Amino acid sequence: MHATLPLLLKSEFPAIRRRRLETLQVNMGYVCNQTCVHCHVNAGPKRTESMTRDVADQVIAYLASTGATAIDLTGGAPELNPHFRHLVTSARALGVKVIDRCNLTVFFEPGQEDLAEFLATNQVEVIASLPCYTEELVDRQRGKGVYELSIRAIRLLNGLGYGREGSGLALGLVYNPQGAKLPPPQAALEADYKRILGEKFGIAFNRLYTIANMPIQRFGSMLVSKGEFNGYMKLLRDSHRDENLDGVMCRSTVSVDWQGYLYDCDFNQMLGLQLRANGKSRTHLSDVLGKDLQGNGIVVRDHCFGCTAGQGSSCGGALA
Repeated sequence: MHATLPLLLKSEFPAIRRRRLETLQVNMGYVCNQTCVHCHVNAGPKRTESMTRDVADQVIAYLASTGATAIDLTGGAPELNPHFRHLVTSARALGVKVIDRCNLTVFFEPGQEDLAEFLATNQVEVIASLPCYTEELVDRQRGKGVYELSIRAIRLLNGLGYGREGSGLALGLVYNPQGAKLPPPQAALEADYKRILGEKFGIAFNRLYTIANMPIQRFGSMLVSKGEFNGYMKLLRDSHRDENLDGVMCRSTVSVDWQGYLYDCDFNQMLGLQLRANGKSRTHLSDVLGKDLQGNGIVVRDHCFGCTAGQGSSCGGALA
């Protein structure tokens, strides 16, 4: 694995600051049942990092103290963490919206037979990775057989009301480009996804989110191995648009790792670039309980151009 942080130390990215916190994004650990080529977390079945119950309770305490309106659960496969359901039900008891970043195949893992029903009962929004609408490209990026299981999972969710008008159960799909290029226009690609998946499988979803691949961890290492890292970084810098700076997710989102430490975004978390608050270079949930981070400077490096290039990119899809 090639480390990419040393290649990002000198940054030309503009300085930006935080606004009011709206979303707490929580990485519950790096354990996953898949090993995807584009994964910026380097998650997989052999990873052991996993959030404890104590840290999960600290997440809930912090969430309650901030007035944030959403909690965004990610991993790895967050559902494989033994405290995932506790975190979901505790957040819902606070009246907070819960988002589950789901890889779809997790529904067929041992012990997850009732997972879909649990998510529906708690009105959890599901945002699921499906990096293309063709079997060949999905299996190439995520592993053989993943496409078939993903379609089965979407049908399972549709059967519970997900993606259906008037159900209140939101289902989003996530597109990632194949290789070192930017995502195509989101609206047109969403129309293609809905038409092709609807005609072929009779499945439905609410929104497509196009997310740029970040030059870090597994994807960044692949770029270095292929001699494409510098070229991809040039593409990101040359495609930067100042108007996207206003909508980047780090302005209103705080990222929490499996140990309870804070970062300005999930990508910074994977690079070990911790959020700086109260004069500390390493900030834990316990350090900021009940404290306002609005106006705090955001730690930036050149990978941040991945969020401002072209139509822009965030965990909520395109910015433009």
